[in-house]
Order: sequence, then structure tokens, then C-alpha cells
Amino acid sequence: MSAYVEHCQRLGCGDRALRDRLRSARGFLAAHPDPWVWMDQPTTTRVTELRRTRAWPLLVFLIGTGRLRLDLELAAAKNLTGLGAIVEAHHGEDFATARAAGLRLGWTPTWVDTVLGECLAVLLAWHGGTIADLSQQIVAEFDEQLGQTMQLSRSSLRAYRARLASLRQLMFEIGVHDAPPRRRPWSRTLEQRFADVAMAEAIRTVLLRYVQTRASVLRPRSVESLVNDLLPFAEFLTAHHPEVTTLRDLERHHVEEFLIWNRTRSWRGRKARPQPVSPAVTQAAVLSLRNLLEDIAAWGWAEAPAGRLVFAADVPKLDRLLPRALAPDVDARLMAAVADLPDRFARTGLQVLRGSGLRVGELLDLEIDAVIDYGPAGTWLRVPLGKLATERSVPLDEETLAALDQWAHHRGVHRPIPHPRTGRPTDFLFTEHGRRLGATRLRNGLLAAAAEAGLCGPEGGPLTITPHQLRHTYATALANAGMSLQALMALLGHVTPEMTIRYATLASPTLRGAYDEAMGKMRRQLTLTPVGRPIVPDKISWLASEMLKTRVAHGYCSRHESQGTCPYANICETCDNYTPAAEFEPTLTDQLADIRALQTDAEERGWTAEQERHRHVATALEGHLNSIRPR
Repeated sequence: MSAYVEHCQRLGCGDRALRDRLRSARGFLAAHPDPWVWMDQPTTTRVTELRRTRAWPLLVFLIGTGRLRLDLELAAAKNLTGLGAIVEAHHGEDFATARAAGLRLGWTPTWVDTVLGECLAVLLAWHGGTIADLSQQIVAEFDEQLGQTMQLSRSSLRAYRARLASLRQLMFEIGVHDAPPRRRPWSRTLEQRFADVAMAEAIRTVLLRYVQTRASVLRPRSVESLVNDLLPFAEFLTAHHPEVTTLRDLERHHVEEFLIWNRTRSWRGRKARPQPVSPAVTQAAVLSLRNLLEDIAAWGWAEAPAGRLVFAADVPKLDRLLPRALAPDVDARLMAAVADLPDRFARTGLQVLRGSGLRVGELLDLEIDAVIDYGPAGTWLRVPLGKLATERSVPLDEETLAALDQWAHHRGVHRPIPHPRTGRPTDFLFTEHGRRLGATRLRNGLLAAAAEAGLCGPEGGPLTITPHQLRHTYATALANAGMSLQALMALLGHVTPEMTIRYATLASPTLRGAYDEAMGKMRRQLTLTPVGRPIVPDKISWLASEMLKTRVAHGYCSRHESQGTCPYANICETCDNYTPAAEFEPTLTDQLADIRALQTDAEERGWTAEQERHRHVATALEGHLNSIRPR
């Protein structure tokens, strides 16, 4: 009681208010000398008595200073007025550290007050101790009990969960927790995944052992894909051949039936929907089954079938589609709309994807020190290990670099996050409020930009564009500009030339030039002309053709390069006996213009002899024109 008196005096209450508080407190303690015993009463009884005795200020003081424990039933039924302030005063230094961390994460002061006063204070009042005592397990227990408290409405429970999510982030930021909060629940173990599917126990044991062995060298997503490929085969055996209880009993006809069933099966798992799986999923299941049987046979496992059951001809062939790059006009309109997106992350991320050709996963894995200035060599972006486990550098243009600089300035400073693959503390570039950002906002931003730009699909609705198409557009533009496939392969991070060569077929100038050359030769070989008329090309095709080109007095020479240099080319104009007449001045002027154009063309092509011949003729024509023009 003496401690409560000092507390009330520090609050600066007036004399009358102080007398009322102390009278209520003394009356409550006289009726309940042991508050711990009173806290065991039903929640409704306690709430009713608190209203009658007006002893809530005393109770909140006892809870806030650690003299009592708050139960969540009472917290759900009673407005916890004043609790946050008392708890914060009791843990002043810890709350100051947490408040500074919340502001550093970019939270608004109002949200920081909400998280501290309406979540952290309640958690400390429920558990006791200090902030350093609030382990991840204790927070998880608090979260679980919130869900079991029937007094909380659904909206109140959602509000508590939102504050609790921010509190977890705050606890990681100030170093109380070693791991950042996860937005999704922990994934199921391999044992749980295989236990969920009905299959013979011997088959389950072999499949699980195989996946665990492969997991030692595969990435987590590759392991997930392997599990998704093998489980359908186990489901097929259970449903169609329950007599097969071990892989040793497998025969070729079992595999043939699976190949037919696999082609028409529907989606399963989290993506379950009543439609056949894609050809890529069908192929992956067959490849994984073939690898399984070949691997366990090569490893000498006793469960391996006696002979080979899956052959190369069993693997479905996939269509080799060209990359879906955006047309130049669509690309320009889309990126203009992207520059005006209100979402800063979508705006910056899409600009970087288009300006560097990164995959979405590589963009999200960029670290804060990924931009490197090499002086005269320009500024480059170090792309981390991505889909193909290769690291590379990509040159940056001014617009992309400016977008990255603006984001880095806005991002702020927070505690490094453990890398999901290595566990190494990593300062990721694209984070917000201390959390890593995902691809959903990029996809939504791209759809919003397409709609804003007025890009419509075949059915009149907004054009559907994926972030990966920006990578295709980047690569296609470079290929069309003449970049070599070796350089493009290095920029895109491809590990085989086959991955890059697809871009060589997308409006490539090299391919177009080869096509035009071939078509020109075919036209010259197949052109049919009336009898008695020579095959003379028009001026435009003549200037662009691969010939030893010469304008003669009444037309154009169509002599091909393979025939060598013509010994009679421009023989008259360069003859000493040639005498020009004034009425032919326009013809000679046109001829001189053509000769100069041909001289420049020969110089660009490296035809030294042709260049010299045209120079000689041009000099002669200039002399003839000077002789007939009036002085």
C-alpha cells in the first residue's frame, strides 16, 4: 500500500482524487488481502467488482510493477487503461531502446506507441520479467493463448496479431531474438510430407531415404520440386496397383500405365485444381522417376528394380518457345507508366529489372553493397548467386543507377537479416521496416502500369505482363543492337549457349542481313524479264546490293562481285578523248553523286580497290563538270 501511495503522489493527483484512489485501494485490500487469490476468481466476477469498487488503478499498478500477473481473459474483458504507461515506467531503459528501434525501422510514432503500449506492455504484464526474458517460445505461447481466449472478438484478435507481428520484428531488431519473424508458418518436414500420402511402407521408406540423400546437394526449392514429382508416382501405385508394395516389384507395364496417367492427371497439393497439369510438370515427374530408379540402381540399393524401366523416349518433349519480349512501342509506354507508380518498391524494382535484365529472385537477393563504381569502366551491379548458382556483374545506365540510389536513401538502416540459404547475416537492399520484400508488389505494380498505359490484351482487358518479360525485353534489345551472343550470355548469367541463342532469332540484324542477302541472290537468279530487255535493278536495290556497282551512261551495271572487277568500268569518263557537252551537265552531276555514295560505301565495307576506282572516276567527273560550267 505504501508503494501505491508513492505512485499516486508521483502522478500529481489532486487531494480529492488522491483520497478517492486511496480509499478505493484500502477497501479492496481489506476485502481481498491476497490479490493473487482474488485473481483466480471468474473473469466476470472480477470485472463486476472492479466496476463496483473502482479499484482498477490499484490493480493496474500491481500488474504493471510485476506484483501480479495479468491473465488474458481479464485482458480481453477489461479496458487496460493506464497499463502501458506503468509498465513503460517500470522498464524505462528497455522501452526507450525499443522505441528508438521502431522509429529506425520507419514506423510512425503512433504505431510505435501502439506496439509498445498495447502489445509489449501486455506481454510483460502476462509473463513478468524483463524484455530480455521474452524468448521466441514465450511469444509463441502468448500468441497461442490469444487464439484460445474465447472472450476476444475476431477483429480484436486480428489487431493483437498485427501488433504481435511488429513486436517480433522489434525484438529481432534490438537483438532479443536471433532470427527475424517469418510471415509464413514453418514448412512441413520431409517425414510429414511423405506421411500425408497413402503408400506402402517400404516404398515410403525408400522415397524418403532417396530425397534425404539428394537434399544434401540440392537447394531447398529443388528438394521441394523433387518431392512434388515423386509423390504422384506413389499415389498412382497406391490407387492403381496396391499389390506393388516395394520398388523391386516394379515392371515395365507399371511405368507405361503411369506415363499415360501422368499426362492427364490434375494438379495436386496447394495448387490443386480440376485441370490437367502443364507439360513441364508432366516432364519433371518422368525425369524424377527415371533419376530415382537409375540412382538407386547405381548406388546398389537392394530395393532397386532388376532392370531399366524408364527410357529417354519416355520423357515428354517440351515446346521450345521463343522469349516473350515486349514490342518497342509497348515497352516504352509501359516503362513510362512504371515511372509514375505510387508504390516506391514496385517503381524501383521494375526499373531495375528492365535496366539490368535480372530475374526477380536475383533482384530480391541484392545486397546493399551490390553497386560498385569501377571508375573509367563505369558503375556495375554485382548480381548474387541466383537460379543457376552463378554470380555475375551487369553494367548500369544512369536511370537504373539513379533509381537504386533513391531506394538506398529511402531504405534506412536496420539489423542484417540471416540469408535464407546460408544463414549468414545479410544486409539486403530491398527491405522495408526491417523486412524483406517479395515479388507480389512487383507483379501488382506491373499490372497497374499496364492498365494505366492503356495496354489491352486480345479480349480487350488489360494486357497481362509478367516481371520476367522485362528480362526478355532487355536481352532482345541488346541482341537486336548487335551484341554478340557470348557477351549476352555473360550478362544474363546463362550457363549454356543454348539458353542464349534463342534471342538470336528475335528480329536479329545478323539474321535479317543474311536473309536479305539470300533473297537478293534468289531474285537475281529467278527474275524473269521480257525477251530482249536486260535485267537491270532499280536504283535503291542496286545501291544496297553486293555488286561491283557502277553507273553507266544509260543505266546501271549489274555485274556481281563473284565476277571480279570489270575492266571496262567507267572507261569513257576516264578516257583522255572523252569530251563532255553542256546539255549533259545534269546527267554528269547525278553520276558524280552516285559515284561519291559508292566510294563511301566501298570504304565502309573495306573494298580498297573499289574505293580507289570510284575516287578516280569522281575526280574525272569533277574535271568534266568544271570544263563545261561557265566561269
